[in-house]
This record gives sequence, C-alpha cells and structure tokens, in this order.
Amino acid sequence: MGREPIITVIGSINMDLVVSVDRKPNRGETVKGESFDTLPGGKGANQAIALARLGATVNMVGMVGDDAFGYELKSNLEKENVQVEAVGVTEGISTGVAVITIAENDNSIAVVSGANEKVTPAYIREYEKIIKQSDIVLTQFEVPISTVEEAAMICEKHGIPIVLNPAPFEKLSDSLLDKVTYLTPNQHEYELIKGYKRYFENDYQSKLIITKGEVGAVFFENEKPQIVSAFTVQPIDTTGAGDTFNSAFTYMMTKTNNIEEACRFSNAAAALSVLKKGAQLGMPTKEEVNSFLSEQQSE
Repeated sequence: MGREPIITVIGSINMDLVVSVDRKPNRGETVKGESFDTLPGGKGANQAIALARLGATVNMVGMVGDDAFGYELKSNLEKENVQVEAVGVTEGISTGVAVITIAENDNSIAVVSGANEKVTPAYIREYEKIIKQSDIVLTQFEVPISTVEEAAMICEKHGIPIVLNPAPFEKLSDSLLDKVTYLTPNQHEYELIKGYKRYFENDYQSKLIITKGEVGAVFFENEKPQIVSAFTVQPIDTTGAGDTFNSAFTYMMTKTNNIEEACRFSNAAAALSVLKKGAQLGMPTKEEVNSFLSEQQSE
C-alpha cells in the first residue's frame, strides 16, 4: 500500500456557534431555538481533521486569536493528530467564528474572519519548507485570496499539486486557474463560475470537480460531464459535508489517478459525515469509509 501521504492544508480555523431551529426565520422574524452548541470548525481546520482521520500526515497552516477560542481550537487540532507548527496566535484580533443556523435538514452560515485575515502571503512564505515537502496541498477562500495565489505559486515552484475549494466564492484570476490542479466548486459556486468563458475550455474543464449534494459529484472527461452518484442517507447535520468531500478527494488523488474512484470514495465519506451533529464529529476514518463502500457493493 505504501506510506500515507503528507498533506498541507492552508486555511481557516473557526469556532462554530450552532443554533438548531425548527424552521428558518423569515425576514425580521424571531423564532425559538431548539439547541445551541459551540463546536470547532473553519473550512481549513475541518479539512485538516478529515484528512487526519483518513490517515494522512497533515500540516495545518493558519491563525487563531489570543483568546479562549483560539487556544481551544489549536488544542483540538493537536488532539486530532494535526501538526500545528504553522498555526500562529495573533494578538488583538479575535479567533474566527461561524454562526450556523440548522433548520429543515440544511444549514446557513455567517462567517467573521477574525485572525484568518492574518494568514497572509508573507506568513505562508515562512512555511514554504512544509509546503514543498507535501505530496499535495488543499486550500479554500476563508483566508485572503492573495494568500491562495501565493500558495499556488509556491506549489508550482516545487511541483506540488494543489486542490482549491473555491468557497466562499471569489473570482479566480487566469494566473491562479493556470496553477490549480483541481477546482472543487459546489453547485452554487459552479453557477457563478459559468460566467467565465475560460472555465469551459477543455484544458480547464478537466480541473473541475463539481459537488452537487444529493446528486453526487461531476467531473469532465473529453468535455463530457460524468456523474458519480451520491449515497442515500438520512442526514442529521450537513455542516462539513463539503469539507469532508474535499479532504477525501485530496487524499485519494495521492493514491490513484482515477477521478471517478476518488469521487466515489469522497461521496461515501461525505455521506458518513452528515450522520452526526457538527462539522467535525462525523468525519469518518478510512476504515469506516471502506466498510461503508463494501456494504453498498453487497446490497
């Protein structure tokens, strides 16, 4: 089987403030909440933990504030076997938070970046050695886009593949798109991307992996979309499903050149992730994903 991959995640570290309600409030309306939880989150941290659960050696590059949330989140990453050498603590700025409302088996999220804005190009250059020793890099847009562009330049310099999860959506420059190995928008982000002609040239279509929730995932082969169907489960909390998919896909692309196989594994991981509350609690191990896939094949 060979060694497990070394994967670097560059991205956000947040505390999720989660409110569960029976239904989403209308504009100007107050509704009574059912429960409240404080849970570790942030797309970067979520993806790092999902990768560690799958067995990868994971380096996290990010920032937290000099506050209770920050120290708790850094400790949580360590507990999950994520390397935190490159997780800085910045004074005078709060740790990032996400306010998540769960209703009707779906979620809506408002994010305050806080210390994540301090993950600058200069900051990640300090950790170029970590990046160049990686088998692959995963990043998103909850840190400044200039930082993502710098990460892509470092990866190109050292011949390291990079997966970009373009969430929350930002317009991608041609330069960044040229350097990205795989681009993983969800359906909403893909609709925004469709406004850019270059995304539909064949060379760029081949980089697209589109996540479509209950439908599954779509990639392009010879300019034709290929659907990898999702697995049917009864979700408890969909928060973190996209992060789990991205992590599983990144992990599997170090193991195989078969995108369809990687998407199937990632769909299974995402399905398992929604069976528990919170972005990180349900993220599965590699053994759990493989067991789930075996069960699906035997049915």
